[in-house]
Amino acid sequence: MSSYQHSAAIYDAIYSFKDYAREAQDVHTVIQRHCRVKTDDHLTLLDVACGSGHHLQHLQQHYAAQGLDLEPGLLDVARERCPNIIFVQGDMLDFDLGVQFDAITCLFSAIGYVKTLDRLRAAVANMARHLHPGGVLVIEPWFAPEDWQPNTPHANFIDEPARKIARLTTSELCGSEDDGWFSRNDMHYLIATTDGVEHFVERHELGLFTSEHYLAAFRAARLEVIYDPKGITGRGLYIGLQS
Repeated sequence: MSSYQHSAAIYDAIYSFKDYAREAQDVHTVIQRHCRVKTDDHLTLLDVACGSGHHLQHLQQHYAAQGLDLEPGLLDVARERCPNIIFVQGDMLDFDLGVQFDAITCLFSAIGYVKTLDRLRAAVANMARHLHPGGVLVIEPWFAPEDWQPNTPHANFIDEPARKIARLTTSELCGSEDDGWFSRNDMHYLIATTDGVEHFVERHELGLFTSEHYLAAFRAARLEVIYDPKGITGRGLYIGLQS
């Protein structure tokens, strides 16, 4: 079951604080700096775990872009936002589009949803297989184990004329050093409209990987890897270069 099965329709409202235009421009700068593909046409780009297509809305200005996500509801929103882009439902671990791209992105810490180290390696290897020689893979990580702060409550509130949304989140540190650590976030939603108040809970579990884990996964996929500790949102950025 997708983590966003119920909340896809309000995803954009919850994350309305994100500056997608600025983030997309920063990603474009990274790709232009590192991509070694030479072409007279637009470079091709695949956004893995593209969500509601907000980054692609801006990246499509520079690339012949496609999007891929596991959640059908988010893809519905993305297709409405970007009607000229092809969106495909698929899992980052094993999607097979039959084509290669000049650049592949996986942003907003979506890589954490692989949860385990073996699945991290599989996902990075699968994305690397979809890169042209000279192409670039850009992954924005989730938190490392030492940076995760469990048992910390969080809240988001959306105040619209005809709809009020509250998302209250509790967090845990799960797993072990031997089996791998992961974060567990239970997100409680309250949505008030003229029809009444709806309540539901979504559980999001994301792997807490170290920098060494990411670097090893890129190298196992035979990518030259560069780590930017700041990245586009402060969470860092891993940049893989296909030979």
